[in-house]
Amino acid sequence: MVKDLLSISDLGAEELAGLVRFTGEVKHDPGKFRKALEGKKIVMLFEKPSTRTRVSFEAAILDLSGHAINITRNMSQLDRGETPSDSAKVLERYVDAIVARVESHETLKEMAESARVPVINALSDIEHPCQIVSDLYTVYEKSGTLSDIKIAYVGDANNVCNSLMMGCAMSGVSLHVATPKEYAPKKAIIEKSSAYARKTGAKIEVSNDPYKAAENADYIYTDVWVSMGQENDEEKKIKAFQAYQINDTLLSKAKKDAKVMHCLPAHRGMEITGEILDGPRSVVWDQAENRLHAQKAILLKLLRA
Repeated sequence: MVKDLLSISDLGAEELAGLVRFTGEVKHDPGKFRKALEGKKIVMLFEKPSTRTRVSFEAAILDLSGHAINITRNMSQLDRGETPSDSAKVLERYVDAIVARVESHETLKEMAESARVPVINALSDIEHPCQIVSDLYTVYEKSGTLSDIKIAYVGDANNVCNSLMMGCAMSGVSLHVATPKEYAPKKAIIEKSSAYARKTGAKIEVSNDPYKAAENADYIYTDVWVSMGQENDEEKKIKAFQAYQINDTLLSKAKKDAKVMHCLPAHRGMEITGEILDGPRSVVWDQAENRLHAQKAILLKLLRA
């Protein structure tokens, strides 16, 4: 297993597949791992607000008999100009791992380069790998396989989308991303995902047509249109994304038994209707629960390697 998890691509295809399967083992036999991190201390640094990531990580650590230490940027010397590298050099002497939710991906890279303990990306401006481990497990749990699966991602090509593209390509899951032209995935992410897809047989497509993306999809996935830190662009983005809502019309283009996913928080009536979010085809709440089990699996793999 790798030392750090900053990007979903830090995992090889086999490691990712193993981590998805291990998430299921942890979920279905939690007692087996009850004391697995006894005596371990994990610092959780949050520069951005969080509900699911923070609580699922802290609950995971406690369930594994570890101890979580929570700090925010303004509680730390980072807020007064200490470099991420210097902070990491000190923290590694106190704790067994660093979980960080940061404004800039560069902060994670600096910390990982300086710390001898694992550094885990709990969200950055570029990626959200822990979310995607949970998402792939949710698909595996619901469908019994990751083979011959198509996901349509409709919305903003944000950090979740970046990790999802690479994670699906590495896992052999076909993915069609539909975004407005001005909010399409970066060329580097498309190229990296396509390279993985050529090895696994996955089909990675990018277009501006949400209805084409939804055709024959097993899952339709979305996220908020306006991510944290983009509030100044809210009016512009909401206007651009009007055709990219998951609603009955879009869902009708997918398979009859297609499921709906959302990494949350959801803005009901914007990227998804409340009826779809709460409806029988939504797996959103199971997807959210699986964050807990995925965090456990990640911690166990990195700290027991």
